[in-house]
Amino acid sequence: MTANLNYRTGFIAIIGRPNVGKSTLLNNLIGQKISITSKKAQTTRHRITGVLTDDASQFIFVDTPGFQNLHTNRLNSLMNRTVTQSIKDVDVVIFVIESLHFDERDRLVLKLLPTDRPVILVINKIDQLSEKSRLLPFLAKMAKEFTFTAMVPVSAQEKLQLPDLLSTIRPHLPVNQPLFESDEATDRSERFIAAELIREKLFRLTGEEIPYSTSITIDQFTTENDLRKIHACIIVDKSGHKAIIIGKGGEKLKMIGTQARKDMESIFGGKVYLEIWVKVKSGWADDAQMLKSLGYG
Repeated sequence: MTANLNYRTGFIAIIGRPNVGKSTLLNNLIGQKISITSKKAQTTRHRITGVLTDDASQFIFVDTPGFQNLHTNRLNSLMNRTVTQSIKDVDVVIFVIESLHFDERDRLVLKLLPTDRPVILVINKIDQLSEKSRLLPFLAKMAKEFTFTAMVPVSAQEKLQLPDLLSTIRPHLPVNQPLFESDEATDRSERFIAAELIREKLFRLTGEEIPYSTSITIDQFTTENDLRKIHACIIVDKSGHKAIIIGKGGEKLKMIGTQARKDMESIFGGKVYLEIWVKVKSGWADDAQMLKSLGYG
């Protein structure tokens, strides 16, 4: 890339309560699936970086876990710490809420917002608004809650007004040369992405409580002639959860594996051989050493 003295590069944190569409926003801003999505809280557990590079700027987005006060264990404390730390390390903060919705869960996140850096309010899911005229009074209400640098209504799912959001962010990035190569979309490894894709299928294909008691380890990841061989393990808290994930005749686990493998092949651009086991490790979400080995904290 030719050096441009006016080139801008900066870090942008995407924060908000669970289920407001932060990961969908990241994926559609950079045009590639980096962060997993589901309708359940706690889908995003790690700080995940997505990079968008154009001729004038490099946007380094940081997707964070949804800040929450439910499921209060050591894992969630570490996830909340990831949110607060991410806010300290960036140039711009994007605070995402749902259109026409602002409650105490959002207010908890609002209290974390910095006053020494630009904060852009993103009102997501405007495609679900039946009466667009209700948006202006809502914007006026939000302007009284915090001194936002800008407010941008979008639909992350439908990719509405995402170019407007980028144009709003760009002037607030520091003048700096790019930190990533132009074809890099994330700083996360294929090994990490593989584990996340398995966890995404767990969230989507199992009942309400199961995902919160699970984590994924990649025990083997090798590449031979464009074939990736991946051996993974689903960690669960209870033996009953193991039985549910495996399913009758192993059908549920097979479905999880098949869907995860297809996504991996699409993202990695090659064939994947995937094997998944399920192991019980009671209390893992409160075990500091176990959490560290799983990449938390």
